[in-house]
Amino acid sequence: MPAFLLRSVFTVDGIDGLTRDGGTRRAEVVRKLVEEAGGQLLSLHFAFADDDTYVLCVLPDHRTAAALAIRIGAARGVRTRVTPLLTPAEVDEATRTPTDYTAPGV
Repeated sequence: MPAFLLRSVFTVDGIDGLTRDGGTRRAEVVRKLVEEAGGQLLSLHFAFADDDTYVLCVLPDHRTAAALAIRIGAARGVRTRVTPLLTPAEVDEATRTPTDYTAPGV
């Protein structure tokens, strides 16, 4: 299954909910969401950075990742960005894939 990094920033309402629920409860909610979508939560971390949470998970496909991002965004507690991740082997395969490209101005 492909891996994804979900980075989220809490909205004001989301921070209020986090204050009430706590981090452990939020992690349980995220784990359940990912598992019900057929995936596996690999890690979840809170941070004091540009993003408030970092979730590493595997999901069945990109459509599922998009569905989760839409569902999370519609709830309005966090703004989430989804980044598809590649394994080193996938990068190796990509570098061996023939492509035909001409840079601008060349």
